[in-house]
This record gives sequence, structure tokens and C-alpha cells, in this order.
Amino acid sequence: MTDVLRRGRASLAFSFFAQGAAFALLVTRIPAIQNRYGVSDALLPVFLAAVPVLAGVGSVTTEQLVKRVPPSLLLRWSQPVVLLALVGVGAGRGMVELGVALAVFGLAVGALDASMNMLGVSLQRAYGRSIMLSFHAVYSLGGIVGASLAWVGAHWHLALWVSYLPVVAVLLPAAAVGSRWYVDGDGGTGAGAGGGGGEGEETGSGGSGVVFKMLLPLCLVMTFAYIGDSTVSNWSAKYLQDVLGSSEQLATVPFNVYMVTTLLGRAIGDFGVRRFGAAAVVRVGALVAAGGFAVVAGAPGAWVGMLGFTLVGLGLCVLVPQTFAAAGRLFPGASDAAIARLNIFNYVGFLVGSPLVGALGDAWSYRGAMVVPMVLVLVTLVYARSFAAQPDRYGGGHERPRTADVGRGSNGL
Repeated sequence: MTDVLRRGRASLAFSFFAQGAAFALLVTRIPAIQNRYGVSDALLPVFLAAVPVLAGVGSVTTEQLVKRVPPSLLLRWSQPVVLLALVGVGAGRGMVELGVALAVFGLAVGALDASMNMLGVSLQRAYGRSIMLSFHAVYSLGGIVGASLAWVGAHWHLALWVSYLPVVAVLLPAAAVGSRWYVDGDGGTGAGAGGGGGEGEETGSGGSGVVFKMLLPLCLVMTFAYIGDSTVSNWSAKYLQDVLGSSEQLATVPFNVYMVTTLLGRAIGDFGVRRFGAAAVVRVGALVAAGGFAVVAGAPGAWVGMLGFTLVGLGLCVLVPQTFAAAGRLFPGASDAAIARLNIFNYVGFLVGSPLVGALGDAWSYRGAMVVPMVLVLVTLVYARSFAAQPDRYGGGHERPRTADVGRGSNGL
């Protein structure tokens, strides 16, 4: 493997790490943000919902932009904007400043998430074996680091901007330097590819456009995965404390364990894909995650509940990276456009998941509410064959015998 690919992989991995840290620093300090700006409980959901909605707009915009400029350029500019917007969230003085900072953060995150995964899929294609899970593992690691730094800031009662500024001061220049080595593959709709247009919309998986009917199964899997993820993120602590009778301190543990198991599952997931194929890994992941939700729903006590959330993390962690990778295989001539559209359903799941579980919990029971993400994750099994639309069994006797076209580096390589 060439030095160009190795540098491209390392620099992209750092971008995933930085994004994981930045997002964790934002979401784990929501109570502090609410207190700083005096945001009421009634108004807070509006602010929180605006971020994924605008991120979806950013992802749609990215689909159009990559017809003219390479994804590496979008990533190079969107990541600094995300980091600076994070500082803006912590340094503003009033509601207007908070609204502007969150709006910028959301729009830039949509472009950032889409362009990062575009580059990840094209690098995986160039490598000729599964590496997509490793990028998302580094994202999970960044999330753990960001959440830990947020805890430090909360523990020492630091002002938000004091917590955010040193982290951004380290991540921003490092990401800027690393961006020199991003590698653009042939995403089909990138600059100079001539992709896009009405004719491409009618082509199949081997053509130059995206047929939404073919992409829809992956969109549903992405949505269901993020409904499950947001259930753990937003409701695990309340569930353990209010339903299973744990202490307040113990109730904070499941999300941390969930993040660690997500990291571990993604760190080893690529080996499973290389050995058994993506479809098999997705099926196992869906079954493990559904089993975890079943354990949570029937748990007699807090420790069994934590075991259930741990299983959920181990199962869900493989679904999102493999969904992006499958979109790249399904539309090899238009992978950038497919990933940008698929990325929108990341935010759809995030928007739907937490309110859905909360409404069912209030109207019915929180044990019963946990059955809903369990069933949705099981539906993934119906669409598992979409993950094997193209040869994907890299390694273990399935290495593809070809020399990859690594595309062009963003610095002209």
C-alpha cells in the first residue's frame, strides 16, 4: 500500500476523532449551555432539534457541492467551522448568539459528516478491504475523550468557553495540517467526474446516478440504528434510575459503557467483515442489539439493565459504518451522492428516537418503550442482503486481486 493511502487514512482518522470529541463536548454540556443562556425547558427542544435539521440541510447541500469540488475540500473547510462554532456556543452572550452558533454548527456538521464518510468509502475501495469500521472506532474514541473532558469542565465548574477553547486550540491546527493528505477517490459525482443530472437518476447500481428506491433499505437501516443509539444516549440514565431503581451515580455508567463497547466492537469489526462478509456482520449486529434491548426491557435490576445496554452497544456499532460502505458498493459510480443522501437519515433517526421513546414511556411504560427500538433493529435483518450488493468479503481468501486506483490527493498527489 502506498504512502499516499497511508497518510490519507491517518489524516482522515484524525478528522473522525476530532469530530467525535467536538460533538461529545457539545451534547454532554447541554445542561450547562441551558443554564448559561437561560433557555427554558420548553424552548430547549427547539434548539436541540434545529441542529440535526440543519445538519440534514448541510448534507443535502454537500451532495450538490461535490459535483463541482472534491469532498476533501469540503472536509478541509467544514471541520474548522464546526470547531469554531463550538467555541461560539460557549462564548456567546445571549440567545441570538447561541442560535447563530448552533445553526452554523449544524450546517457544518452535515457537510463534515457527509464528506468524511465519502472519503472513508473511497479509501476503503482503494484499499480493497474493509476499513470503514476503523474510522468510526476512532470517532467513538474521540467521543469518549470529549465526554471525559466535558466531565472535567463540569467537575471544576469551568466556564463553557474555558472548557472548549483549549480543546479547539489543539484540534483545529492539527486537523488543518492533516488535511494536506486527504485522498479523494472517484466518487462519481466529484469535481471533474461529470456526475449528476436527471439522466443519472434513472441508472442502476452500475451507472452514474442514485436510484432512491435502491437506496431506501439502507436509509431505513440508518434511521433504525440511530433511533436505537439515541434511545441509549437520552434514556439509559433515566431508565436505570427511575425504572430499575439504581443510584444517581450508577445511572451515569451505562452510556459510558455503551461508548466503550462501541469502540471495541468497531475496532474489531473490520476483521469480521473481511472474514465473513458485511451482510453476516450486520445480521449478527442486529441480533445482538435487539437481544440487548430485550434484556433491558425485562431486566429485574440495574446490573442486568447495564448488561443489556452493553449488548446494544456491541450490536449497533457495526450498523452505521457498514451502511455507508454498502451505499458506496451499491452505487460505485455515484457513491458521493449516495452517501450524502444516506447521511440525512442519520439525523432523521436522531430526531425521531428520543421523542418516540419518551412519548411511549409517558403514555405506556418505559419497559414497553424499549421494545420499539428492539423491533426496529430486528427489521434490519430483512434488508441485510443490501449489504452484499457488491463483492465485500475482503481478506480470509477473499482479497480482490486488483490494483486500486487511489484517485488524487487533495494536495495534488
